[in-house]
Amino acid sequence: MRTISVSGPLGPRDLAALCERVRRELAGTPGATLVCDVRELAAPEAGTVGALARLQLTARRLGCDVRLRGPSPELCELLDLCGLAEVLRVEARGQPEQREQPLRVQERVEMGDPPVL
Repeated sequence: MRTISVSGPLGPRDLAALCERVRRELAGTPGATLVCDVRELAAPEAGTVGALARLQLTARRLGCDVRLRGPSPELCELLDLCGLAEVLRVEARGQPEQREQPLRVQERVEMGDPPVL
């Protein structure tokens, strides 16, 4: 598994160099996984998500895959909002997230209510 760090705000000007970096890292290693450490990404926005999606596309064209390490909650939210959370996989973190227990739904039917179709 290879690792690169991605930092700063990402814009269209950075895209070509970043994709070339991914190509160099993954050259001749089909099936490899490239871990992109994104802890240093500042103020993620739609351009950042687009650039990361392009990195994944570049890797897949080489028969490889990209995983994100250390994304901020804001970046995770953007990835989810754009529908790319599963495409741009995030590495598992050390501690599992605490979640609320699901609430139980109880339905009551009133006598005389028409059936819902």
